Amino acid sequence: MYTNTGYMNLTEEELENMKVPLRVNSCGVYRLVSLNVMSTFRPLGRSDYQLLYIASGKAFFTFNGTVTEVSEGSMVLYPPHTPQQYAYYLNDKTEVYWLHFTGSESATLTKEAGFNESHILYTGISSKYQELFLSVIREIQLTRPSFEELSALYLKQLFLLLRRIREEGGFKKTEIQKQMEKAVRFFHENLANNIEVETYARELHMSTCWFIRCFKEYSGMPPGRYLTDIRIKKAKELLESTDYSIGEIGGIIGYENPLYFSRIFKKTAGVSPAEYRKAAR
Repeated sequence: MYTNTGYMNLTEEELENMKVPLRVNSCGVYRLVSLNVMSTFRPLGRSDYQLLYIASGKAFFTFNGTVTEVSEGSMVLYPPHTPQQYAYYLNDKTEVYWLHFTGSESATLTKEAGFNESHILYTGISSKYQELFLSVIREIQLTRPSFEELSALYLKQLFLLLRRIREEGGFKKTEIQKQMEKAVRFFHENLANNIEVETYARELHMSTCWFIRCFKEYSGMPPGRYLTDIRIKKAKELLESTDYSIGEIGGIIGYENPLYFSRIFKKTAGVSPAEYRKAAR
């Protein structure tokens, strides 16, 4: 199983702390690689809040004895002391981002984001969500000055983003959105391959211009830039958490030429892969 996690060094009593406005207790991302199933069962829940984001695939959550299939592009919230039972499977190629938090602002932020009526909120697929989760993970892992405040700000930014979406009418799955979700999933699952936007658009029976326009409206950026963005994010994860060489990492995310990979990485991240790895560690 691929994991990338960050934990605060807290006692059980400190997990539920209403004396702070907002604090992240832990954050991570899980993706099954060889393990067939990942399941969680906490009959008494936890002392803090838990937020899960299904970035790809699907997961199965049990609420009041009923199993609910939760699709990619959805977030699930567990308030403190709420029973937790959920699982996801290797065959579904599920990737889950999760975060535990506490604080006096938690109830208000989650309600304003749209969690006041249901545990499950359809939020759409966006690299922005993943970026915010990964930013929280890095802050907790590196523990640089003001990391607690910054990790809380990233979490608050996530809730404010969800609040904006809700106030603008929320996400409603149209046929075009379903096709764009399919495109996003395809890009994530085929990072190492040569993806041609024109060819993919034809497979959807769409013109290239129309596909690019729809994709940009859905994700906030053109498909070419989105693909580069998620490749560089994956490269950052691998630079932080593995000992693969820079050339090997480039190959994993679809850049066979190490020099070209280094040039794209530096243009996007502002530093070379070697410099990024050194700073992260």
